Amino acid sequence: MIREKAALAYHSQGRKGKIEVVTSKPCATQRDLSLAYTPGVAEPCNEIVKDPVKVFEYTARGNLVAVITNGTAVLGLGNIGPKAAKPVMEGKAVLFKKFADIDVFDLELDTLDPDKFVEAVKLLEPTFGGINLEDIKAPECFYIESRLKEEMGIPVFHDDQHGTAIISAAALLNALEIAGKDIGEVAIVVSGAGAAGIACSDMYVSFGAKKERIIMCDSKGVIYRGRKKGMNPYKERYARETNLRTLAEAMVGADVFIGVSSAGIVSGEMVKSMAKNPIVFAMANPDPEISWEEAMAARGDVIMATGRSDYPNQVNNVLGFPYIFRGALDVGARSINEEMKKAASLALAELAKEGVPDSVARAYGAEALEFGRNYIIPKPFDHRALLRVAPAVARAAMESGVARIPLKSGEGYIDYLEAHLSKSRYIMRSVIHKAQRSPRRIVFPEGGHEKILRACQILLDEKIAFPILLGNERTIKSKIKKLHLDLGGTTIIDPARSDKLDSYRNEFYKLRRRKGITFSEVKNLLNDMNYFGSMMVRMGDADGLVSGLTQQYPETIRTALQTIGIQENLRRVSGIYFMVFRNKLFFFADATVNIDPTSEDLAEIAICSAETARRFDVEPKIAFLSFSNFGSSRHPFVDKVREAVRITRERAPDLVVDGEMQADTAVVTEIVEKTYPFCKIKGGANVLIFPDLQSANISYKLLQRLGGAETIGPILMGMRKPVQVLQRGGDVDDIVNVAAIAVVDAQWLEYREKVSTSPKKGG
Repeated sequence: MIREKAALAYHSQGRKGKIEVVTSKPCATQRDLSLAYTPGVAEPCNEIVKDPVKVFEYTARGNLVAVITNGTAVLGLGNIGPKAAKPVMEGKAVLFKKFADIDVFDLELDTLDPDKFVEAVKLLEPTFGGINLEDIKAPECFYIESRLKEEMGIPVFHDDQHGTAIISAAALLNALEIAGKDIGEVAIVVSGAGAAGIACSDMYVSFGAKKERIIMCDSKGVIYRGRKKGMNPYKERYARETNLRTLAEAMVGADVFIGVSSAGIVSGEMVKSMAKNPIVFAMANPDPEISWEEAMAARGDVIMATGRSDYPNQVNNVLGFPYIFRGALDVGARSINEEMKKAASLALAELAKEGVPDSVARAYGAEALEFGRNYIIPKPFDHRALLRVAPAVARAAMESGVARIPLKSGEGYIDYLEAHLSKSRYIMRSVIHKAQRSPRRIVFPEGGHEKILRACQILLDEKIAFPILLGNERTIKSKIKKLHLDLGGTTIIDPARSDKLDSYRNEFYKLRRRKGITFSEVKNLLNDMNYFGSMMVRMGDADGLVSGLTQQYPETIRTALQTIGIQENLRRVSGIYFMVFRNKLFFFADATVNIDPTSEDLAEIAICSAETARRFDVEPKIAFLSFSNFGSSRHPFVDKVREAVRITRERAPDLVVDGEMQADTAVVTEIVEKTYPFCKIKGGANVLIFPDLQSANISYKLLQRLGGAETIGPILMGMRKPVQVLQRGGDVDDIVNVAAIAVVDAQWLEYREKVSTSPKKGG
């Protein structure tokens, strides 16, 4: 429950309102200012004069949408005027940015004259890439949108009409599938003949609903032929030859009820009068036409949706407008047409049939979400909606001829969208692409865990890896069936029944017999899935291991060290985090394994970190951190770091390495340029080597929690063969990402082995 004081405090505390303008380019020096404004700004101006299309290249126009209202029909509040509507428009701006990384100016126009409204918006066309009309009362909203679409060369979209129509159409298609009904045969009752009601009806007709089988009602009852009171040309299109006069009469025998009207106007008795498997979309906000509880109490076969987030099947416009505009902007669409709207509906309907990520289910307090009566439409916080809807809309724009910019290739566009979701997702896409080029066998000791199984479905579907699941075969297959997965390409091994068990025991005994272990103890240890999986990797029966979902990080590493071991040229394993900020990327090492590394250890960590950075397509610039800058302090802690720099340069002379230096010196270019011009790192370091586990762990956690950094990792470095350790209780996406890293590790190690063993050319 949201309390009045809490809502007012949210909007007023600190910086007033909910949005601000931030610069996307550096403005820290006089040179920056000269580039941003005079004289440098003249160059892009001149280019745009020569070619007006270049406005999309040199300005923010291609990612800028105007949210415009006159405040005459604000959801749940009515005609409150433009000033009172501004908090709602700011909220809309937040949603555009949050869900699709689209920038917004909200504009509140002080006019009730539709023609003045149209003229004001038309004059703004050079500023924006698209126009989102919001909270304008009917019937004026129809006239305003129609004129603007005809007279402007950028997308114009009235979300109150089309947003609800697009999302509810996706839900309706899925509900009809579950109910076993054909959209062309069902009887539909629509309560509400304003912008949303008419747009919803038009959308359903475009998908095959029969216009003559739609009965529309407003506050005065059924809209019928010959009715005079409260009519307009838009309602007239849905006037029917009928003797029905009330909503209750219209609902008798109806298959579908669509409510975009008022709270509490539908009773349980009215729902009981509907046909078998009735579909009830009570979407009035904040309170629906009939409550979820009352509808469910009326009959058990109802398939219901509302506009509320506290019940299943929320029809929420945020599933539409951010992604529709994203797709339209990315291809420079001149408009948002019917083909693009239908493409958005179909993409959402299909997404609801896919498995749901843990993070989404957890956000809604559910253990799992599965396509069915209580899940017919994706949840608003399902990040995959951007990746499905925007491409569908962009393709429809291309195919229907309203696009001006060619769509990027399939994978390229998804990568681009991932970058809008988050930098870390974009980076992981490149890792996944590498893994897909040559998938490897990855063994999962926790093979019976539900998250592992669902992750393996993604690994198979996206051709990232060939999973090997360890555990009781019957139990695993039972869980696969229960989860409705298709893991036909997965190998399942029960260690207790494996014909390799004896050979693994013998090999492990050879490894550890001088480490105080007996053969009888080995027999017991090899019943442990982690030991068995690690031996699979050691013996070449798997290419990598991913584990740790249900146990502590050190336990997984210890098992791997005893079986697989460290790379021959190293003394220790170490861990690294990829820290992703809005405009910068850094590697932090070692934040997970070595408590108080020596100079030798730090040098090894640096060399391994450089290798890892290159696997992520980052050319390393390595800074060894300390509380001292290049000898400014004398202390054993500083001496340790300085010696590590010397050893690293000696062992890897090709690396860009410097230190000891303070953290700000390492990352702020101006400090080096002005004070330490001799520093070998130019333009800031991207690999930061911390002097001990304490400082590294504190730094990465603070930056993650307070500095807005996204993290990838921890990534384990230095193993002889690929081993990656999951964060305990991690999500399905985490498992997929870590498995992809393990595959790339295997590819890298194989490449390095080939290079080291290939015959040298020449004398």
